[in-house]
Amino acid sequence: MDDQEDCFHLGIKALIRNNEGKILLLERDHPLANKYWDIPGGRLLRKESIMDTLKREVEEETGLKIIQKVHPFEMFLTDIRIPTSQSNVGLIFSIFLCEIAFSFDPRLSAEHVGFEWCFPRLAAQKLTQFPADFRNKLENL
Repeated sequence: MDDQEDCFHLGIKALIRNNEGKILLLERDHPLANKYWDIPGGRLLRKESIMDTLKREVEEETGLKIIQKVHPFEMFLTDIRIPTSQSNVGLIFSIFLCEIAFSFDPRLSAEHVGFEWCFPRLAAQKLTQFPADFRNKLENL
């Protein structure tokens, strides 16, 4: 590989919106960072489709099995670098708006310590690790 080339992993994220127009946020307590708000998601696995990854991650992190509608929402290059055996790789997020016609309390995975349903404006304010362009788009959802 050329020294100028970079490698990336693809992270699939779900912006879950309920019938009240609220967005599901999950609170993480990462050992290397303070608590922060996030949305469900994870990395695409080898031979797994994007939709299969989305469904798997949503179910693993929230217990949700039924999503009525899925729409592409945003894609962006993060500044996150993931260590590998030889160096590190970048991370690209592909975010999907997932609409459900009901409210529910998620069954949290071990990665999360809390959740909150927020209207888009508040959700945009809480997702501080996401880029401003994404948060502006979310605020106007």
